[in-house]
Amino acid sequence: MGEKVVATRAELSDRQLYRRKLQSCLDVLERMLREDRFDRPRAMMGLEIELNLADEQGMPVMRNAQVLQAIGSTDFQTELGRFNIEINVAPRRLGGHVLEELREEIDTCLRYADRQAAEAGARIVMVGILPTLDIDHTGLDSMSHNNRYSLLSDQILAARGEDIALDIEGVEHLAVESVSMVAEAAATSLQLHLQVTPERFAPVWNAAQAISASQVALGANSPFLFGRELWRETRPVLFQQACDTRSAELKAQGVRPITWFGERWVDSALDLFAENLRYFPALLPICDDEDPVKVLASGGVPKLAEMRLHNGTVYRWNRPVYDIADGIAHLRVENRCLPAGPTVADTLANAAYYYGLVRVLAEQSRPVWTRLPFERADENFHTAARHGIDAVLHWPRHGRTGRGTAPVAVTDLVLDELLPLAHQGLDAWGVEPADRDRYLGIIEQRCRRRTNGASWQAATVHRLRDHFGMDRTAAIAAMTRRYVEYMRTGEPVHTWPVG
Repeated sequence: MGEKVVATRAELSDRQLYRRKLQSCLDVLERMLREDRFDRPRAMMGLEIELNLADEQGMPVMRNAQVLQAIGSTDFQTELGRFNIEINVAPRRLGGHVLEELREEIDTCLRYADRQAAEAGARIVMVGILPTLDIDHTGLDSMSHNNRYSLLSDQILAARGEDIALDIEGVEHLAVESVSMVAEAAATSLQLHLQVTPERFAPVWNAAQAISASQVALGANSPFLFGRELWRETRPVLFQQACDTRSAELKAQGVRPITWFGERWVDSALDLFAENLRYFPALLPICDDEDPVKVLASGGVPKLAEMRLHNGTVYRWNRPVYDIADGIAHLRVENRCLPAGPTVADTLANAAYYYGLVRVLAEQSRPVWTRLPFERADENFHTAARHGIDAVLHWPRHGRTGRGTAPVAVTDLVLDELLPLAHQGLDAWGVEPADRDRYLGIIEQRCRRRTNGASWQAATVHRLRDHFGMDRTAAIAAMTRRYVEYMRTGEPVHTWPVG
């Protein structure tokens, strides 16, 4: 897999075989949905957190292999950049003290991992984009030693036929003519999983799409990239540009990017998997030996390996997932729009808001997505990424006769409408009231103080420059060190002093 891909007749033949197998997987999935061959309803959730590695000065450290060896736990895995690792938290049932139990487990794991990482000369930083990263940290020599990453990078460049460029206009302007795919590793995420039945998939996915703008606005934590202050949540635009397989001509033709919000509300999980086959050529055309048709006919559970591999190279902010656990197939909605950090408490607050809100919105008799044009939801997402907690979104008007959408400050929308719904949703999941109030209270205070990770980072850098005369590089480095110091206290970001 790690060898450079050359367009030969054999490769073209492989791609044709892969395309046929993808279609076979999709046909089998359609039959499984029709015949109800999925897991029974269970309120199962899980999460993944991508992490950065830095030294005591806050500068990136390229030692993830050594750090993972020192940690010695399969819960931690490699990521694209050598300055990244990831923690995977085991799935569990939503309800009871799950939020507080997760806080204790994640906090314990991260503190242990941080101590072990220190032995390899690194410390763990939970942040959307490590502010001290420079373009020099994202060359191909900074890519983790993993054949899949190498092949994926080669395939993206081959599909583009030209260098990857970044051009991001935010508070400041960043223009870089040539970067490797490793630039995407700068974006570290929180990924929230929710297992759903096939019947529940579409309303949950639609609800997740509708609220993703408010999630990004509340949780923004990535204002700096390569020394420039850009969007409050720069990850989405960085991800799209660094992984873009399209040349300028293909963009002009309206070809869809592999990192995208989507273009419509859906009626079934099948809609999304079918779109992936219809719109996106294979980046990793690797065939599995399984014949899914024969496996299903014999009463087995097919892996649908080609479909799952292809799905993993289409970077939706809410991704459909087909998986198998304990020999039974299931579907999940994977919410991918949030950055990592700033603290474990903030992470669980973001999770509480998402799981509570998506539960209620998915069950409404007049769902929000029937009143919110998809184009508005897409626009809201990008507005939230640009402006963070200061964003103004368009949301459906109230009342039985209310039509259209109206602009509303995201903080007002959350405080007046969405946060009470999140409370109801956590009650419906059976989450303990004390835990519900603690973590949704963090979201409330972010809104009232208009403070999240991104606003704290930007305000601190400006204060260090304006009041202490630091230059840009020194101010960003000093802010990063203070960020790490406050992150380790575990106190949510809205309580952090600025400067």
